[in-house]
Amino acid sequence: MPAPESARHTPRAAVPQADRTPHPVVDGDGHIVEALPVLTEVIRKVAGPDAADHFLGSSPTYASRSSTDGRLAELTGDQRRPGTWIPPWWSLPGNTLDRATAFLPALLHERMDEIGLDFAVLYPSVGLVASGHPDDAIRAGACRGVNTYLAELTDGLQDRMTPAAVVPTHTPDEAIAELEHAVGSLGFKAVLVNNIVARPVPGGPAGARWYDVLALDSVHDYDPLWRRCVELGVAVTVHTPTMGIGLRQSSTRYVHNHIGTFAAGGEAFAKALVIGGVAHRFPTLNFAFLEGGVSWGVQLLADLVGHWEKRGGPNIAALDPAGLDAALWDDLFARHGGTHFAAPGLAAGLRGQADNPPPDLDDYRGSGIASPADIARMFERFYFGCEADDPTIAWAYADSLNPCGAVLRPLLGSDIGHWDVTDMREVVGEARELVEHGHLTPAQFREFACDNTVRLHGGMNPRFFDGTRVEQYARKLLGHA
Repeated sequence: MPAPESARHTPRAAVPQADRTPHPVVDGDGHIVEALPVLTEVIRKVAGPDAADHFLGSSPTYASRSSTDGRLAELTGDQRRPGTWIPPWWSLPGNTLDRATAFLPALLHERMDEIGLDFAVLYPSVGLVASGHPDDAIRAGACRGVNTYLAELTDGLQDRMTPAAVVPTHTPDEAIAELEHAVGSLGFKAVLVNNIVARPVPGGPAGARWYDVLALDSVHDYDPLWRRCVELGVAVTVHTPTMGIGLRQSSTRYVHNHIGTFAAGGEAFAKALVIGGVAHRFPTLNFAFLEGGVSWGVQLLADLVGHWEKRGGPNIAALDPAGLDAALWDDLFARHGGTHFAAPGLAAGLRGQADNPPPDLDDYRGSGIASPADIARMFERFYFGCEADDPTIAWAYADSLNPCGAVLRPLLGSDIGHWDVTDMREVVGEARELVEHGHLTPAQFREFACDNTVRLHGGMNPRFFDGTRVEQYARKLLGHA
């Protein structure tokens, strides 16, 4: 028998937000958990019974062990066989009030002051499954249903929250179609773009997949999608897990698969945006990589700069073995090689070892990068979702160490609605500990807990926060007061 909830869950008293900070707290990444029986009926209404019935049970993570109508898929032991991976389980909050709040946006709206949040951008949960479904018709119908569901449940609550529409991306056309419907017809201001598409390997064995990160080496040109995002005034936010891919394929340990999952997906996409030139071609488009923290962003910036300095642009020429001093090379081998390197022609042959370049030598071609400063400027439009208890947020502000003195842009992503948050009322207090422990200054905390989310979305759409509790603050911050 599990212990009574009162014994398992002893939250500290909630502190009014006004007593903590002199500025609003804006949650850049909270969650709604879709109720599968209700969502299925919405999908049935907007996309037909085939899409609804086939989507039901697609996610063992959010399915019920049992249901009154018997249609929800049960978790079984099948996924624990070697060669398969165990998906998330017990993924929702472990206390009654927070679990109900994850399903009910109206209840979250009622509790916002108690939790200490002024405004929240809320992302779907089952929507991640919908956007990656391999069947074209089911994917399109499920995404349309998820977005309709989110719009209906948050209607009338827009002063304190806004949902993010899920955008499938197996092709640019399907992405643009759902983007335009979500923004134009349903009134969404935020979108969640699927940034990793699993595709069959052409001519490969059955079930073989490769992973398209859209912005580099894709089978499609996604520039029309990025252009439409700019035109519609929406930031590109991504949240795609990598569980079940590569080294995250434990068949028995979900935690092994979960750690680093969103960071890996965000890093792959961010690298592609820079190296593939998307960040250069669309200089006003903001991007956010959610739920993976910012530490990987700090490392990626350093790696991109370091690689450019040695392999980017004209720097690659320094590695060409054609530039070696042949006479000096032969002399060194003659004096130090001994009998192991005495064979005729061996030393000359080794001078060309690893001389195997592709036709295009510059891996940064088309990126618009001519100096490390160009990379750092691109990162000014990159935002990194961090949970409240993440101490590595301080690394974003290590301008004395970061290349070009860069300061990255972390934003508070509470992850309320999922198991990561054991008590929604503790999120803001945990985040505030970064200041109390001397890891962030009050000004840096304001950027993390408020300003960066405002800039991410308000920088694309100056009216994003109109009619909300933070409207006047956002207008002043964005220079529109």
